Amino acid sequence: ILSNHAPLAQEFLKRGCPRCLRGKIWSQVLGSQIRQADVQLTASNDDQYFVFEDILYQVMLCFSRDTEILSVFNHSASNPVHAILKNKSAIVENTVIFPPSGIIPFHGFTMYAMPFCYMYENPIALYYTFRAFYLRYWFRLHEVSSHEQGILSLCLLFERLLQRYEPELWFHFKQVNIQPVRVVFKWLMRGFSGHLPPEQLLYLWDMILAYDSLEVLPILALAILSFRRDNLLQVETLQNVESVLADLSSVAVISLIQSALLRE
Repeated sequence: ILSNHAPLAQEFLKRGCPRCLRGKIWSQVLGSQIRQADVQLTASNDDQYFVFEDILYQVMLCFSRDTEILSVFNHSASNPVHAILKNKSAIVENTVIFPPSGIIPFHGFTMYAMPFCYMYENPIALYYTFRAFYLRYWFRLHEVSSHEQGILSLCLLFERLLQRYEPELWFHFKQVNIQPVRVVFKWLMRGFSGHLPPEQLLYLWDMILAYDSLEVLPILALAILSFRRDNLLQVETLQNVESVLADLSSVAVISLIQSALLRE
């Protein structure tokens, strides 16, 4: 940590990070630094994770108004939404980006921020690290693009891995008319947030930072299906498949990913 050298920190994360160091290590890898800022924090209710409802609202409020988020569109396949100022004519001078960040939150967007609440007591430190994580990774999970780290490429990678390493499971899904990617899409799109226990989720995000790649997500998805293979082969409907995979509380992220990476 004292060396403040990101590659060394990434190697450290590959084995999973102790709770007491995670906040510092993540900030170091992401290059997120707290700068002087006028952060207006307010309180409201959130329908998920009531323990963190206030801090999550504060983070989302800051995020929606942060114009530095617009930098994501420099390497994004999408464009921000523009709106006309109220009671003004529809000309360029009266056109603004709305919300100011350019990102329209959708249902479940807070899932990208929620795990950071376990890492930081300081809401400003939490915000800067969450923002850096979003700008590097999360925006790719909810836009359509051909980027190798985009959600479409991650889905394709999952299907290719399943077909190669779990052909029996692949053919079973095909026989019962289940699209394999439908089974895991909700995991991939949310980076497993809300599906894994918090401690295991943070280990997973350690690995994303360690390898600087979202490809860790489909690798874990495959590993989980392999782990539950016998039960999955016994069911023939999507609903029953989801029931088999509903409880991920017993998943050990580090060991599953390491085993998957060691496959020939």
